[in-house]
Amino acid sequence: MSGAYGRVAVLYGGRSAEREISLISGQAVYAALRRCGVDATPIDVGDDLLAQLQAGRFDRAFIALHGRGGEDGTVQGALELLGLPYTGSGVLASALAMDKVRTKQIWQAYGLPTAPWVELHPGEAHDAALALGLPLAVKPAHEGSSLGMSKVVAADQLANAVELAARYDRRVLVERWIEGGEYTAGILGHQPLPLIRLETPNLFYDYEAKYHAETTRYHCPCGLPLEQESRLQALALAAFDAVGAQGWGRVDLMLDGSGQPWLIELNTIPGLTDHSLVPMAANVAGIDFDALVLRILESAGEGVE
Repeated sequence: MSGAYGRVAVLYGGRSAEREISLISGQAVYAALRRCGVDATPIDVGDDLLAQLQAGRFDRAFIALHGRGGEDGTVQGALELLGLPYTGSGVLASALAMDKVRTKQIWQAYGLPTAPWVELHPGEAHDAALALGLPLAVKPAHEGSSLGMSKVVAADQLANAVELAARYDRRVLVERWIEGGEYTAGILGHQPLPLIRLETPNLFYDYEAKYHAETTRYHCPCGLPLEQESRLQALALAAFDAVGAQGWGRVDLMLDGSGQPWLIELNTIPGLTDHSLVPMAANVAGIDFDALVLRILESAGEGVE
């Protein structure tokens, strides 16, 4: 079976702010593929990527890149020019999902619940953002892993929060902060995985809580009644489909005190580290890490547009 995949390039690393996590994800994917007998080669993505891919005569690419330059349609477009099947979503869905503002606009157009927001640029007045009501979440429009994100609880904190987010991206998303339980839904193929409920003593589920803290708690099963979990899984799948995502991914959402769900964001290439959520949910569903990686690899080509 493993020979059916041919030569597989595992693309990881890159230049984004999430390079450190991508290196870990890529190494984990490479090790899993080798354990399964797949002829895999790791490639730390740089300026010579196209030359390496052409010289290597690869049959498929497993994309384990996170953030801009790897998760935003850039590498996907290059692979399509080469005619090389790849894992995950295609160019358009990758670009849309990487843009939090565009994603929210699409969800809103589909009638899917997402927190009210405004887009700011450095130097603009903050009146529209403050009109959303405090507290607020401030984050770069194009970034992952909660990099550059702040919680604003007082009006005089907003300028500094916007300045921090603008270090990562000139486009800044400001949205109403949702108080309540934080959940995430992995998607594999066209099926939602069991929900995970996240708990952290940090102010929010930030970079430290995601990748380094030992105090973050993950609940899977999530503790919700099965009927309610099924509704949230269906919502996550609708959010995934609305953006045109394919193959696999993860949808993050909040459940406020009244039980109203709010979509937060969509990740088309989530982490594949020992702290990562999709592998955790897959394991609860009876799919171990190696089997998960093979399932994702088998979908290579589905995202080609």
